[in-house]
Amino acid sequence: MKKLFALVAVAGAIFLVVRRSRSAKAEADLWREATAPAGNNGAKK
Repeated sequence: MKKLFALVAVAGAIFLVVRRSRSAKAEADLWREATAPAGNNGAKK
């Protein structure tokens, strides 16, 4: 039972880290787009 609890705790921690990472990337992308020069609106060539 302790092993199952530990496994669930580790899986939950990994899930939270991945979710936070994706959120940070989305925020950074949005910020990059909002602050891009008006000429290209952040588009890559």
